Amino acid sequence: MSNTKQDRARVAGGQGHEVRYEAGKTGASKTEVKDAVKSAGNSRKAVEKKLGSK
Repeated sequence: MSNTKQDRARVAGGQGHEVRYEAGKTGASKTEVKDAVKSAGNSRKAVEKKLGSK
């Protein structure tokens, strides 16, 4: 399946590769990324905003 614009706008907290990518991009741990997805939802912008305000 190719990535669509809508797919790239979301973070799948259950997908290890997406959690690792977001952790590396933001400097957060994998646990912090998973917690951010749980609290902020799976919107990539919301997750990055949540992680940026650590």
